[in-house]
Formats: sequence, C-alpha cells, structure tokens
Amino acid sequence: MFGMLPFERSDDNLFDTFDNFTRNFFRGSNASLPAFRTDIRDAGDKFVLEAELPGFDKGDIKLDVKDGILTITAEHSENQEQKDAKGAYIRRERRYGSFSRSFDITGIDEGSITAAYNNGILELNLPKAVPVVPESRRIAID
Repeated sequence: MFGMLPFERSDDNLFDTFDNFTRNFFRGSNASLPAFRTDIRDAGDKFVLEAELPGFDKGDIKLDVKDGILTITAEHSENQEQKDAKGAYIRRERRYGSFSRSFDITGIDEGSITAAYNNGILELNLPKAVPVVPESRRIAID
C-alpha cells in the first residue's frame, strides 16, 4: 500500500496536549505534574484558590494549616460488587484515590480562611493579612 505508516492509537484528547508534553519532557526526572489542578487569583484584599476535585464528596476533603502551610488532602475509595445467585462474584471492582498538595500561605490571615465545595470545585478565600504599622510616639523631655 502507498504511504501507510504504523501509528500508535491513544485516548489522548486535544486538551491534554500540554500535560502530555510536560510528562514526556520530565519523564527522566523526579518532577511530576500536580495531583490536582488549581487556579489562584488575586482579588484585591484576598486570594481565591480554586481546586478541581471532581468525584470527591465534601467529607473526602481535608484542609489543614500548620506553620504557614496549607495542605489540601482528598481521599476516595469505592467498591462495586456483582454476585450471581450462588453468591460467587461475577464482577468486583475497587478503586482508591488519594491526592495532596501544600501551599505556602505566608501573608495570609489564617484565622479568616473560608472554604466551599460545589460541583467538584473547592474554593478557598484566603484574606491577606493586614500589615502591622508600627506606631510612633513622641516622648516628652522633663
């Protein structure tokens, strides 16, 4: 046949092109892609962090703050079983996923952080800490 070349079939879609390029580029190193995607934007008096966590329930997600580090952890496990009339397995599937990312939140008012989870998106409002302006005072001379 004319011009037939072997090719590799894959399930990649156009939107994963950059991720696949990055995976291939860093394949030999210890670097890896983030466990889940996040967007962080500056909203003036606060930062808004949006993390994509589809398939997780609100109870699967934990947020911890310690020593100026915010850690987002999400764990999910699922079991599916199908048995025949005798109780023998026809199909049994298990799935487990765990993701974790940490962020430096220096300059954030840790006590005022709020979070909401809707439609697979975790949104954190991270208010900026108000800088403490040192007071100056005049001392009278006796």
